Amino acid sequence: MKKILFLMAVSTSIASLAQAQKTNAITYPTTPKGETVDVYFDTKVDDPYRWLEDDKSPETAAWVKEENKVAYDYLSKIPFREALKARLEKLWNYEKIGAPFKEGNSIYYYKNNGLQNQSVLYRKDAKGKEEVFLDPNTFSKLGTTSLGGVDFSEDGSKVAYAISEGGSDWRKVILMDVNNFKILEDTLVDIKFSGISWKGNEGFYYSSYDKPKGSELSAKTDQHKLYYHKLGTSQKEDKVIFGADLKRRYVYGNVTEDNHYLVINAANSTYGSELYIQDLTKPNSPIVCIVNNFNSDNHIIDNEGEKLFIVTDLNAPNKRIVSVDVNDPKPENWKDVIAETEYVLTPSTGGGYIFANYMKDAVSIVKQYDYSGKLIREIQLPGLGTVGGFGAKKKEKTLYYSFTNYITPGSIYSFEPKSGKSAVYQKPKVDFKSENFVSTQVFYTSKDGTKIPMIITHKKGLKLNGKHPTILYGYGGFNISLTPSFGISNAVWMENGGIYAVANLRGGGEYGKKWHDAGTKMQKQNVFDDFIAAAEFLIAQKYTSSDFLAIRGGSNGGLLVGATMTQRPDLMKVALPAVGVMDMLRYHTFTSGAGWAFDYGTSSDSKEMFEYLKSYSPVQNVKKGVQYPATMVTTGDHDDRVVPAHSFKYAAELQEKQTGVNPVLIRIDINAGHGAGKSVAATIQENVDIQAFTLYNMGFTELPK
Repeated sequence: MKKILFLMAVSTSIASLAQAQKTNAITYPTTPKGETVDVYFDTKVDDPYRWLEDDKSPETAAWVKEENKVAYDYLSKIPFREALKARLEKLWNYEKIGAPFKEGNSIYYYKNNGLQNQSVLYRKDAKGKEEVFLDPNTFSKLGTTSLGGVDFSEDGSKVAYAISEGGSDWRKVILMDVNNFKILEDTLVDIKFSGISWKGNEGFYYSSYDKPKGSELSAKTDQHKLYYHKLGTSQKEDKVIFGADLKRRYVYGNVTEDNHYLVINAANSTYGSELYIQDLTKPNSPIVCIVNNFNSDNHIIDNEGEKLFIVTDLNAPNKRIVSVDVNDPKPENWKDVIAETEYVLTPSTGGGYIFANYMKDAVSIVKQYDYSGKLIREIQLPGLGTVGGFGAKKKEKTLYYSFTNYITPGSIYSFEPKSGKSAVYQKPKVDFKSENFVSTQVFYTSKDGTKIPMIITHKKGLKLNGKHPTILYGYGGFNISLTPSFGISNAVWMENGGIYAVANLRGGGEYGKKWHDAGTKMQKQNVFDDFIAAAEFLIAQKYTSSDFLAIRGGSNGGLLVGATMTQRPDLMKVALPAVGVMDMLRYHTFTSGAGWAFDYGTSSDSKEMFEYLKSYSPVQNVKKGVQYPATMVTTGDHDDRVVPAHSFKYAAELQEKQTGVNPVLIRIDINAGHGAGKSVAATIQENVDIQAFTLYNMGFTELPK
């Protein structure tokens, strides 16, 4: 059967050409249909493209090659594609410098000279002499190996750094002497969803799964373990600290700054975590449980001796900070240090202070507190936007934070916590005139009457005539908040007369746990309704019309786009689902997908849950005889978070059933994953193709002004 499928998939012979669907002069590859049928609670569900789930098969590889051939042939004929690329490259080509941080006697910081595929980690010594410390651009010829994180030993003399190859979530960890760049021992391999946290200078903690049988890019992984690696020993001697007997899908460990405690968070889903602690100053001390359930999120952010400081949403949907004595740390003994407010809290610590970053309608407010909970000051920010940072060691006298919004490129500011003095540390020189653009926050009404915020950004002097090309972006899940940030590709879109609108849908974290819960499981349709209402608002207010509207989202946002376009194909001209979760009946059977069940539920939970998932699952809701919008699905062949089979099956369904002239393409990046670590060159080309496809299908034959 596989040989037959292979021959059919690679063939574009006269026979297959005669059978292939022709839309707008596109001849799609023939995608053979199998006879797989699943039964859920006595309901039969066809899955004709199940064979595309096998990412190791030559048939799937051949299909990918043929689909890319069709996609790139179409894109190459768009007349303004090269002009768009030239502008994107020019705007992208500016120096970008990250906030500095101190380790040992050196200052480290990331820098990109403009178009380097990966940012370079530099350092300066006490005399200010700069040198390259780690250059990921030398890790591979194609720029597809990225730096996945660095962590230094207590005295700063050693570093453990993680690398990702081809965008995979699987990492390798390399140990190096920072003084002579000597590699200290064999590379650690097969590490996934892990930080690195040193215990003094002796060794470090990391997390991983057992290597799965079958494909490491798609096989299920659901028992995470915390390991300890002692410097100078082999990886096979690494000790399992947590997770060997107690099965958890996500386990993370970190050592407190004073090296007194190991803190462990364990979870089975993307929300709700157990909390454990171990005293590292006492040999063979037990691991003590602080929170023994998954009903809340809890994280230790610091300690002062035996007093722990915990950020939690237990009895506080918008989060609060509590303190407790480590000798009796159960929740009933927790005392508020910073009480819950009406705004969602995301704290950090640095310089001996707590910085409470609050989100008001998706915009940052930052307040500085001491460890007793006394308010020191509200920090005066450069404007309305997104602030991150302030995190540093307790002894640091200068901290750093970033500021950005949709029309302000990210800048770094220094901050002195004692005086409250703030100053520009690094402001990028970008060929973009922010003063010519405006961002406006509006509130619109969703289907059930809920008010939803949306920020609309465009050139000043916009005439509301319904003819502006518009990208509506959304996510709506996993407690993730979409806050204002500058994007180079979005800047080019707006320079060309486009509108960029971001809706803060339910399912996100903009208004705390209640807002998140309102977009989960049997309430997931709220998210799609919020997105549809955003589109209808933009059309009703004459920002755009259905002929000039594109919807875009990635990962859970790819699901958002897929569900919205199958429910309301009339609403938009273009759909741009990226690395999306498209088969809601089977998502939990791949890699770590079972951990997403808090947001989605699974098809095996109950008949009611199965029917609800099936009612909106994009793969199962493509119908014959419907004209869907012009669609370009994007994914990466090494995506081992949301496996590309989701996108493959969705594109196959659309190509088979599409009616009318709108094209359906799938653009598959090779040696690329879910998005992290993607090279600058690949990122630019992807954005060029997305914007070119969008404008071309809105009727433009040259770049609009």
